[in-house]
Amino acid sequence: RALNMPYADVDAVAKLVPNELKMTIDKAMKPGSPLREMYDANPDTRRLIDMAKQLEGMPRHTSIHAAGVVITGRPVHELVPLQRGDSFAITQYTMTTLEELGLLKMDFLGLRNLTVIADAEKMINRDGGHFSVAEMPFDDKKVYEMLSAGQTAGVFQLESGGMKNVLTGLRPRSLEDIIAVISLFRPGPMDSIPSYIENMHNPDKVTYKHPLLEPILRVTYGCIVYQEQVMQIVRDLGGYSYGRADLVRRAMSKKKASVMEKERTYFIHGKTAEDGTVEIEGAVRRGVPEQIASEIFDEMTAFASYAFNKSHAAAYAVVAYRTAYLKAHYPCEYMAALLTSILDTPGKVSEYIAECQRLGIRVLPPDINTSGVGFTVEDGNIRFGLVAIKNIGYGVIEAVIAERETGGPFAGFYDFLTRVADKEINKKAVEALIVAGAFDSFGRYRSQLLAVYERALSEIQEDRRRNVEGQLDLFGMAETAEKQELIYPDIPEMTLKEKLTLEKAATGLYLSGHPLSEYRAQIEAANAAPISEILESFTEGSVGTVQDGDTVTIAGVILTKKNKNTRNDSLMAFVTLEDMSGSIEALVFPKVLTRYAPLLAEEAVVSMTGKVSAREGEEPKLICDAVAPLAGAAAKKTKKLYLRLRSADDPNLARVERVTAIFDGTTPLIYYFGDEKKYSPAAAGVEVTAGMLARLNEILGADNVVFR
Repeated sequence: RALNMPYADVDAVAKLVPNELKMTIDKAMKPGSPLREMYDANPDTRRLIDMAKQLEGMPRHTSIHAAGVVITGRPVHELVPLQRGDSFAITQYTMTTLEELGLLKMDFLGLRNLTVIADAEKMINRDGGHFSVAEMPFDDKKVYEMLSAGQTAGVFQLESGGMKNVLTGLRPRSLEDIIAVISLFRPGPMDSIPSYIENMHNPDKVTYKHPLLEPILRVTYGCIVYQEQVMQIVRDLGGYSYGRADLVRRAMSKKKASVMEKERTYFIHGKTAEDGTVEIEGAVRRGVPEQIASEIFDEMTAFASYAFNKSHAAAYAVVAYRTAYLKAHYPCEYMAALLTSILDTPGKVSEYIAECQRLGIRVLPPDINTSGVGFTVEDGNIRFGLVAIKNIGYGVIEAVIAERETGGPFAGFYDFLTRVADKEINKKAVEALIVAGAFDSFGRYRSQLLAVYERALSEIQEDRRRNVEGQLDLFGMAETAEKQELIYPDIPEMTLKEKLTLEKAATGLYLSGHPLSEYRAQIEAANAAPISEILESFTEGSVGTVQDGDTVTIAGVILTKKNKNTRNDSLMAFVTLEDMSGSIEALVFPKVLTRYAPLLAEEAVVSMTGKVSAREGEEPKLICDAVAPLAGAAAKKTKKLYLRLRSADDPNLARVERVTAIFDGTTPLIYYFGDEKKYSPAAAGVEVTAGMLARLNEILGADNVVFR
């Protein structure tokens, strides 16, 4: 309350972080300020402000490990203090304190991919098969050929653009290679990738600083890759025990300089107890020259902070191999399970549907008589799942499928409505099914179904209500029973563009095609990066090919464009651009917007060049520098609004701009200045309405307002 004064920035105070709190209070406490007067005169205010300043550097909230689970032999509250979390108890001690107390803490990672594997296995065995994921061989030639070709879309841990490049260079031949590449493809170890690949393909180039290293590093071609190798080196060369080797590994990974300096001496020269007992032999005693031992320790120290735990990498590699095996041998079942698992991520769905097309698998639109809840396999193709359609809940989907299984396939649209009318299905759900194409197999245009569904559903539901209330006479019942189909209006089907727009709204995807399909060659010619590759580069745990600040070119269709005034009252735009793999927001600042405004219309197909901006906790964005119509794309004939004025200083210009600012839209606005005989595009488009044109005619005269 003390800070909520005219001189204090309340919004800034609301967003304070601990290291800004003291600075903000000190600024508000300047001599002569009301807060300073309160501080000097009121002890309670003084105590409150002094306490607030002491908050600096303190934790703002309790952080919870996403996967850490403490396992105890006795009730955990008898051993450590607990506190209440959102839906479960959590310990008040940190993980390091728990480990120091001797408690077991394990991280259980909930991987979506395990569900994908299990679902794919069920689909494979749906017709009585006996395939078992646990029994698949780890030396399958087809799998390694697929990985070596970089065809890893949908393969756990191996699908990023950078990983594909590594795999094509590495050409893995065994599970050991997959374990290594998962461990290496991270910041730090990435520097060893070229050496690893070179040594793998040229074993005669592998060298070891000492023969004792060969049995430890042979499996990774002379490179230190795993934490376990660090532990084995200090054991075999330095004579460490298992327990002390683990302490060295931890000290290295935490970069504890004081501990490492002591361990360097112990590793090279050993350690002797006061009674003369040799606790650690040391590398010199084991025949390793002091200089070589020092170099080996330096190499371990430099690497250990990035080293990966091999047992962890091996578990990941098994999951990666299993997903690759399923994709190589059972692509339909695997891709169907994969698509079901990421239905809430439209960008990934688009990417995997594109991969299905590359594999020769058709992704069929939803069908009310054959679609399941999720994606399913149908005659070597994949059928779209009903759960992917918006405005339809699980309960309705399950009721529709149950009705289909007990009463047989639906004979037509009217049969469907009559059989599900009492299943709590509403008009929004029926409309979503229509525009998604779920009723296309009934032989009616979607436009015809949209014209009759509301009235038909209302009549059927009203008949049911009257029937329940005992108001339906025998003649009415006979009439309803005899009615088998609706009367449809004689109207043409929607255009492909209309279909695609409605499909996108209903499912987040284009099902009947894609607006960019005809521009594939132009997109390749523009050397445009897939938007999904940019997005994946900044996902947690990914080491992508695109970095913050990189200049990239992307190409796609403009989904939305929103104008916004900047602080200095200039106009900028937020543009959402989508290609066949995903969508990204582009920021178009005033100077760029002024130059390229006519090209930035919704549904326009363009290429954009700009810098990638990736702030922590936010989706990456593109800071747009240039826009161009996609090379070779058919020019879109767009109506434009032309306004003629005497000059750029014409006093009517300000009056015109006040009017056009109200009617924000996508129609290009072009000024013609008579003194310069020059056309000048406005920074923002307009929505042309009869009212706006009438007002402009009043200001400029009808001869000076042209919309064509």
